[in-house]
Amino acid sequence: MKLDKGISIIVLIFIIIGSIGIIYTIFSPGNEKFTEFYLLGANGKAGDFPTNLTPSQTGNLTVGVTNHEQETSNYRIVIKNNDQIFKEENITLHNGEKKEIEIKFKLDQPGEYKLEFNLYKMPNNEKIYRSLFLLVNVQ
Repeated sequence: MKLDKGISIIVLIFIIIGSIGIIYTIFSPGNEKFTEFYLLGANGKAGDFPTNLTPSQTGNLTVGVTNHEQETSNYRIVIKNNDQIFKEENITLHNGEKKEIEIKFKLDQPGEYKLEFNLYKMPNNEKIYRSLFLLVNVQ
């Protein structure tokens, strides 16, 4: 009889602890800190990227950054073409703020190109915080 009562009390304690955890999870604000870093194609959608171009044809896309770091953050965006920097931009975003930057590029010679989009969260100018790339074939 005492054993059944003891087990019932332990089960009741676990149910109460589990209920508190569920209630906290439902009602607590999101505390996850992160930064969205994304590419959009010519139509403003995550697709239709300019991956097949002819020489001197202009490729259009958008690089987006959204701050969810729970604080104002400074970023540096570095865009490279086959390891050569062709655009850099520093931006400051408040928590929840978003910035989208239109990118236009031309590749004059036929070949395969790798466009790299690197995001640095300042003041760390050495470690890439987020990275994206796009492979472009010019024929």
